[in-house]
Amino acid sequence: MSIDRIAPAPAAEIAAIPEAPFHIPATELATRARCTLKYCDTFAVLDSHGDIGVSAGGPDGLFHNDTRFLSHLKFSMNGCQPLLLGSSLRDDNTLLTADLTNLDIYIDGQIVVQQHTLHVARSVFLWQNKAYQRLAIRNHGDRPIELQLAVDFANDFADIFEVRGIWRQRRGVATAGAIGPAQALLSYQGLDGTRRRTTLAFDPQPNELSQKSAHYRFNLAAGAGALIFVTVGCDQSNEERPAPFRHGLRAVHRERRQGWWNGTTVETSNHIFNEVLCRSMADLRMLITETPQGRYPYAGIPWYSTTFGRDGLIAALQMLWFDPTVARGVLRRLAFYQAKVDDPAADAQPGKILHEMRSGEMAALHEVPFGLYYGSVDATPLFVLLAGLYAERTGDVDTFAELWPAIEAALNWIDGPGDPDGDGFVEYRRTAERGLANQGWKDSHDAIFHADGRMADGHIALAEVQGYVFAAKEMAARWARRLGHVQTADRLETEANRLAERFEAAFWRPELETYAVALDGAKEPCCVRTSNAGQLLFTGILPSKRAAQVANGLLRPEFFSGWGIRTLARGEARFNPMSYHNGSIWPHDNALIALGFARYGLKRSVERVFKGLFDAASHMELRRLPELFCGFQRQRSRGPTLYPVACSPQAWASATPFTLLEASLGLEFDQPNHEIRLRNPILPEFLDEVVLRNLRLGQSSVDLRLRRHMDEVSVDVPRRQGKIQVSVVFSR
Repeated sequence: MSIDRIAPAPAAEIAAIPEAPFHIPATELATRARCTLKYCDTFAVLDSHGDIGVSAGGPDGLFHNDTRFLSHLKFSMNGCQPLLLGSSLRDDNTLLTADLTNLDIYIDGQIVVQQHTLHVARSVFLWQNKAYQRLAIRNHGDRPIELQLAVDFANDFADIFEVRGIWRQRRGVATAGAIGPAQALLSYQGLDGTRRRTTLAFDPQPNELSQKSAHYRFNLAAGAGALIFVTVGCDQSNEERPAPFRHGLRAVHRERRQGWWNGTTVETSNHIFNEVLCRSMADLRMLITETPQGRYPYAGIPWYSTTFGRDGLIAALQMLWFDPTVARGVLRRLAFYQAKVDDPAADAQPGKILHEMRSGEMAALHEVPFGLYYGSVDATPLFVLLAGLYAERTGDVDTFAELWPAIEAALNWIDGPGDPDGDGFVEYRRTAERGLANQGWKDSHDAIFHADGRMADGHIALAEVQGYVFAAKEMAARWARRLGHVQTADRLETEANRLAERFEAAFWRPELETYAVALDGAKEPCCVRTSNAGQLLFTGILPSKRAAQVANGLLRPEFFSGWGIRTLARGEARFNPMSYHNGSIWPHDNALIALGFARYGLKRSVERVFKGLFDAASHMELRRLPELFCGFQRQRSRGPTLYPVACSPQAWASATPFTLLEASLGLEFDQPNHEIRLRNPILPEFLDEVVLRNLRLGQSSVDLRLRRHMDEVSVDVPRRQGKIQVSVVFSR
């Protein structure tokens, strides 16, 4: 048989692919697994050895306030990298431990130390803008060992956007040097006028310390050990002494426990699902950051470890049933940063809710527009919706009243600048060329297009955003009436009903049996089958008949891969199961769709999505659902295919297992009547029993035990405290 050889195209014929703004490039294969740690505004990406920047393919570093404060940290023994025995992340995400050993050590061609003679227990944690590291070395041989240990270090003070791949023409000035026998200083004078400093403190004092390495020499007797402590501080003074390692570690564990004493806990009959839930809760605890306005779930590590409006709102909504205090922190923080003036460079208009905030050098210099950036079309209606849902869940009228001016400003934006042509639909078009071209949750440059693959242009009205506005106005009307704003409530109810009618007429596409993903600037519908229509179910804007049609379509093979619902149906133009938004599977998207299924009584549909994502999580490292994974069809004896640069953990993905449980159980909270309802509860086949402990409603709480009996579920109340009742409601 002959083989046709295709000659490479001449250089002039090779066209460069236009790169999307803020694209995250994947240029190298990862050669070691990566681990993430986070404490407040500091996070670290380390490899499985506990090193930073030693192996290719990862966004390694110690980061603080969107700047990398350490880009290289390598431990070696007698000039060689140690061999990894194993590494593990503590269940609560506070501590990375790596067990290392030596390879054969040669001198003059002779083995002087056999492999596996030395054991190194390497432990790393973060606390108060510092990374603490302990190296515990022990000689398990039968003779003394002359040992030379080295810790190499370096830094580039790269902005997080530089790490993501954006090239800068100019940078500030970096310096490095030892400032004492046991302390080194790496410093950077940025173009923004800010001096950033990394201090490295060594204990005991090294035998030699330079601007890039610390060297130790030990003579370890048989059975003897040695300890080395390295503390890396971000923007601390030379005089500030780090806390002892054990003191800091105890403080981290104590703080992590104290913040979650009164939360609801979940335990099930399935040990794998218990692991999924434990990992999800640990990731949420790590990502939630104390801010001046309250607790806020930062979006994800490594690229989005900061305040994101949309991500925070959706994650708080997902957590509302088991921890509503997160929603209060999110709402207060976003109200504090709500736009007050027009600022085209930041896509800001009065009343608009923040998309993203950054504190690095490039944001300060406006090299990226994200210092305080408002290029999100959905964060504003989601803010109003979450405020109402929070008040409904908690009965906290005082907080809702405190937020009412911000809610009114958001509603004014929805009806004003958010609807520039006055057609009743909220639309977006970036006001600055460097901003995001697409401003819904699918914000890739190629995510919104027509059936023939043409990009949508002009002011774009997304389908799910109209649903968010509908739900927001309904919820705002309900609580406006509670505050005595009767005329406002009547107006909002009327506007919501009219929006539902206009939406049905403009977006429903009978030939697709679903809704167009968007209207472009010429009001031409983008007739593409997407998961956006599934999120409409969650908002309640659809008639029941349409809801059933949309749900049926989402569970056909074109959408449902067996692991979850794809963002784009197979067969559509631009479908690619390896893309970011055009055929991949996003856990949080599936979670919101599942809530929509439950809202319309489609519990068997909930069960299919729940089972698919549970199976996917069971294959994932650490049982952790990532930001997204590839949308390839499920095959026997194979797990899901990962997306290489997905954030993991990410807040709304971490909250997804809890949202799926909420949808499955049909949890509803009636604060005025002191009642918790379970509407049409079911349990998927992999769960025989679920126990919810300390499920709170106001000052009261209950424990619930649910058991599956074929297609039915029984509910027991083993503990009840305060005035509270539990009911099971069956409705069609």
